Amino acid sequence: MKVKNPRLQFTEAEMEDSRLKEHIRHAEKAADKAEAAREKIPKKKKQKQVQRRTIDPATGKQTVRLHFEEVEKKAPASRLRHGAAAVPGLALSGQVHKKIGETEGDNVGVESAHKVEEAAETAGRIGESAHHSHKLKPYRAAARAEKRLEKANIKALYHKSLAENPQIASNPFSRWQQKQAIKKQYAAARAGKNAAQTAKNAGNTARAAKKVAKETKEAAGFVWRHRKGFLVVIALLLVVCIFMNGLSSLTMLFQGGMSSVAGSTYPSQDADMLGAEADYAGMEADLQYELDHYETLHSGYDEYHYELDEIGHDPYVLVSLLTAYYQGEWTLAQVQGTLTMIFERQYTLTERVEVETRYRTETRTGTRTHTDPETGEVSSEDYEYEVEVAYDYYICYVTLTNFDLSHLPVYLMNEDQVSMYAMYMAALGNRPDLFPQGEYPNASGREDYLDYGVPPEALEDEQFAAMLREAEKYLGYPYVWGGSNPSTSFDCSGFVSWVINHSGWDVGRQTANGLLGLCTPVSSSNAKPGDLIFFQGTYNTSGASHVGIYVGNGMMLHCGSPISYASVNTPYWQQHFYTFARLP
Repeated sequence: MKVKNPRLQFTEAEMEDSRLKEHIRHAEKAADKAEAAREKIPKKKKQKQVQRRTIDPATGKQTVRLHFEEVEKKAPASRLRHGAAAVPGLALSGQVHKKIGETEGDNVGVESAHKVEEAAETAGRIGESAHHSHKLKPYRAAARAEKRLEKANIKALYHKSLAENPQIASNPFSRWQQKQAIKKQYAAARAGKNAAQTAKNAGNTARAAKKVAKETKEAAGFVWRHRKGFLVVIALLLVVCIFMNGLSSLTMLFQGGMSSVAGSTYPSQDADMLGAEADYAGMEADLQYELDHYETLHSGYDEYHYELDEIGHDPYVLVSLLTAYYQGEWTLAQVQGTLTMIFERQYTLTERVEVETRYRTETRTGTRTHTDPETGEVSSEDYEYEVEVAYDYYICYVTLTNFDLSHLPVYLMNEDQVSMYAMYMAALGNRPDLFPQGEYPNASGREDYLDYGVPPEALEDEQFAAMLREAEKYLGYPYVWGGSNPSTSFDCSGFVSWVINHSGWDVGRQTANGLLGLCTPVSSSNAKPGDLIFFQGTYNTSGASHVGIYVGNGMMLHCGSPISYASVNTPYWQQHFYTFARLP
């Protein structure tokens, strides 16, 4: 039997952990709302059969009649308590490498909400009245609250798991599988499976305890009497265990590596991926042709003005986006409509026409009379004159905006899909040969991040040391526009916001210019490790457009492509340098 979404229990240490505090708060808030919604659901009634005896005063005959009384039906108590909080630790290592397809249909919160809604809709159809429809509102509200609570609980458990297992955070595929495993375990716990198994295990343990204690006492005496022989055996066993453990570790490492490689490899056929790229490039070629011949294709205007972004895209971004969007393999025929949708989201061609009243000089012919002063004879003659004439002048302003294909994933997909997109981009689908840059000049290339040894004296500043510990966890993560957490990867401001929020500050998700507004500018000569460094003009926006963490000696740690250390003294960064600034 499935139970309602529970209120998770956390220790005081977990509630004070900056990595978990916000997620716990959301889970608690969702639980409060779910409980409030449940309270508004009318209590169900059930009928109880009661026998009533009557005696006829005249005859003394006794008669028994059955009556039905309504009694309150109590909701069953939830079997799930703190067991849900322990879900991340339950057999997660075995769940990590299960097939992704096994997780389908495990979202019991949605299923539960759907069942409540079905019940409500059935009752509404039976009643077919506005009054009865009004009664269904508490059920719908409860369903929505339960759905939000499940989402908040799973998110809290997921981040608790990451906090307890930091090694998982270093691999986007492992994080994605971790989240699916948590959803599956949470579904099982809500369905009562964990509770039943725990009770069964506890019973077995209790029955075996006495027998184990007795046998242990007898065995201890035997071992003591033959202790020398046992010491030799133990030594041999230790040698064997060390060897087997090493072999097992290598096997697990190999399996984990193969799983990660498989998970980050494009699953579609080369012909489909190359075909999708060719079709998208074809649409771009048609757009370029229209712009090149715009005055012929859109004639009738007196003047044309153009403001055009460049046309182009990264083919790896396109294929990674499609693969994450479809969450796996796709065919060229399947994605034709999606290619058109993506193209229309990337490129926006607009035409604006202004009409001006202008004047031109025109020569006209007139007739006038002339009288001869001597003879008095009157004659007529033609003459020319000029006039200013008003007319409409049409000016066409043509604008092409390229939104940048790499900016679209956060608008088209959910967090899990964006996480998959980041994973594919980090590895280029393990197909760096698919789009060679000689043939596809806009194609991404694999870039290793630059590591750097920060001088030990800089780490004496505990605040900076905390920032660096957090920031270096994500070295090598790919740039994902709009990304703001390890699941989706980061953009420049998302990366810096995450680092400082997990190093003692609480500033929320800020843009580069937003971070600048929170800081106090400092001169280059006074900049120190832990200050933020800002740049402008790296793309078309006002104010600061890029931000990194200054680590001293002309080096910064920032989210480029990928997250990496970089020198701020290169011509590019010097050209765009804006200011240093210090966090409050």
